[in-house]
Amino acid sequence: MLAETVCSAVSAAGLGIAAITAYRKRFLAATRIAAYSLVPVGLVLTGVVEWVSGLVFKPSTWAGVGVLGLAWLLFTVSRAVERRGGGGRKAAKSAQREAVAPQASAPSLGAGASAQPAAKQGKQSKQPAAAPADDFSDIEAILKKHGI
Repeated sequence: MLAETVCSAVSAAGLGIAAITAYRKRFLAATRIAAYSLVPVGLVLTGVVEWVSGLVFKPSTWAGVGVLGLAWLLFTVSRAVERRGGGGRKAAKSAQREAVAPQASAPSLGAGASAQPAAKQGKQSKQPAAAPADDFSDIEAILKKHGI
């Protein structure tokens, strides 16, 4: 009952301000103020205010809010611990990556480029052979910089 009275008073005050604004020949602003001031009355007439006031004054509702707050706190703490290096997904991924391919950071053209058949080496004698480590050293440095 108190919430409905407060909403009605707020709407009446808003309509009064809208009337004063319209008297000052600011009709567009007066229309907006009138629209905003009619919202509380509409909420009272639809029953939303009664539902919200019944919801706010129930102890079980506040217990639910407390449980949701506790859940949010647990999520936040777990994320903070994970970011500080307490394990979690990143540690599991790095352990899995090391177990699957320990030589993944070695250049893939190291052994294959020098082990060409003799027939192919004779045909390519006109071109100078570049060392694979020189070709990919800058790329490897960038990857190491980013931890890849």
